[in-house]
Amino acid sequence: MENKDYLKDIQDIKQMMTQSSRFISLSGISGILAGIYSLIATWLAYKTIYFDTSTLGSYENLVISYDAVVRLFVIAASLMIVSIFTGLLLSLRKAAKANEKIWNPTSKRLLINFLIPLLTGGFFIVFLIEKNIFGLVAPLTLIFYGLACVNASKYTLGDVRYLGITMIILGLLSTWFLGYGLLFWALGFGVCHILYGSIMYFKYDRN
Repeated sequence: MENKDYLKDIQDIKQMMTQSSRFISLSGISGILAGIYSLIATWLAYKTIYFDTSTLGSYENLVISYDAVVRLFVIAASLMIVSIFTGLLLSLRKAAKANEKIWNPTSKRLLINFLIPLLTGGFFIVFLIEKNIFGLVAPLTLIFYGLACVNASKYTLGDVRYLGITMIILGLLSTWFLGYGLLFWALGFGVCHILYGSIMYFKYDRN
C-alpha cells in the first residue's frame, strides 16, 4: 500500500514539474481554427495572384502589381492577427478553466524562442519581396515557421515539435516544386494545423 502511495506521489511531482516547465494552455481548437483561416487566406491569395490582370510571368519569376502586393500583405496580416487573437483568447479560456496564469516565466521563454526564428524569417521574406523574388516566399514561410515551432516546442506540448518538423519538410518540398507553393502553403498552414489541432484537442482538451 505504501509503495502505491509513493508511486502516486512521484507521479504528482513529475506532473507538477512538467506543468512548471512547459506551457500547457495551448488550445487544440485554436489550431483547427488557424488551419481554417489559412485555407481561406490561401484561396484569397490564389485569386489575387492568378486572377490579377497585372500579374505576369511564371511562378518562379512573377511580376505582380503594387496593388496586388498590398492585397497580399493585407491578407497575410489579417490572417496573422486573427489567428493570434483566436489562439490567445482560447488559451486564456483554457488557462482560466485550469486556474493557471497564462503569462509566466515559461510562456515568456516560449514566446522568445518562437519569435527569434519567426521574425528572422519574416524580415528575410520581406527583403525577398522588396527584390521582387516571390517564388521562395511560400517555402520560406513554411520552413521558418517550422523552425519556430521546433525551437519553442521544449517549452510547450510535444506535438508542436512534430508540427514544426512537418512544416519544415513541406517547405523543403515546396522549394523543389516551386510551381506549387500555394498548394504546399495550404497543406502546411491549413491541413496540418487542422490535423495537429485535432490531435491536441482529443489528447489534452476534451474532458
